Amino acid sequence: MKNLFASALLLYVFLISCSSSKNSTSGSNLNRDGLSFETAVIINEKHESDGVKAEYKWLREHYPGYSSKGQSLDYHDKRPYDIISIETGNGEKKEIYFDISKFFGKF
Repeated sequence: MKNLFASALLLYVFLISCSSSKNSTSGSNLNRDGLSFETAVIINEKHESDGVKAEYKWLREHYPGYSSKGQSLDYHDKRPYDIISIETGNGEKKEIYFDISKFFGKF
């Protein structure tokens, strides 16, 4: 009986965690580190101003103390990507890829 209860509780916790609320970079970004086109952070905003804010929010959350060193627009598989060059708080240089196809060109 204890095993059945424990299994039911575990299933409940799993289902609740899967149904958490979505934000501008949720769900599909679970395993996306933004270090390549293939693992680009997907921005789920509908307008450019919100999309750009979401990019920089993601950077602040994942690289506290970073500084932006540049930004470029590129296309991969016919999708637009922002590539933001940063220097992390500990001096490491990185390029972070954002899939901006959901908001690019939408004001």
